[in-house]
Amino acid sequence: MKELIDPSNLPRHIAVIMDGNGRWAQKQGAARIFGHRSAIKAVREVTEGCAELGVGYLTLYAFSTENWARPRIEVQALMELLVYTIRDELPTLQKNNIRLDSIGDLNSLPEGCRHELHEAMEKTRTNTGLNLVLALGYSGKWDIVQAVQQLAQEVKSGTLQPEDITEGLVNERLSTQGRPDVDLMLRTGGDHRISNFLLWQLAYAELYIYDEVFWPDFRKPHLYEAIVSYQRRERRFGKTSEQIKVGGVK
Repeated sequence: MKELIDPSNLPRHIAVIMDGNGRWAQKQGAARIFGHRSAIKAVREVTEGCAELGVGYLTLYAFSTENWARPRIEVQALMELLVYTIRDELPTLQKNNIRLDSIGDLNSLPEGCRHELHEAMEKTRTNTGLNLVLALGYSGKWDIVQAVQQLAQEVKSGTLQPEDITEGLVNERLSTQGRPDVDLMLRTGGDHRISNFLLWQLAYAELYIYDEVFWPDFRKPHLYEAIVSYQRRERRFGKTSEQIKVGGVK
């Protein structure tokens, strides 16, 4: 499948909803946390796959604001797993020239998680390859609300007029500022929804749903099949096929 990929037409930004860890573990007769631990291999596969192909940005929905409502023992185990994973994967990130970044309400994370995350981001800051973004304590609604709050404060202070608020200004206040919108969103586990993930940034993203694949089973060939599907689609961005053939999409 990899040989079918056109390297000149890669998605600039791929986002992933890594779903199905708990259901995968239950099928194995194990606790949910076993599924989360087993998913580390999948994270490594999709990250290395994107880096090898030359994809610019990869955003992983690692922990949503809604996930705080899960059983306390599972949340605690997830936070501990996050700390160990970041620490263990740092040499691999450096080896592959990958820059680590994050979006979300990071202040909601335990201090140990924040420390490991900031340390890894600082150590990979000058890397020039794939930008790996972890969405932690994140939701699309949260992102839009915090952007609106910033704009409202500027209007209140008199530095911005309401009529001057544009799509571009909103983009600049989102946590994803400086990154391109998502071109391709992947979701394992079979659910056909975006689950409050990058609501603004997914406006024209192509979606690829794996109905029969839970996240712990995800490997590079799954990434390749999604990119091949993406490259076979006609992205019209509201235009007609005839307009695209004549003038392309701006």
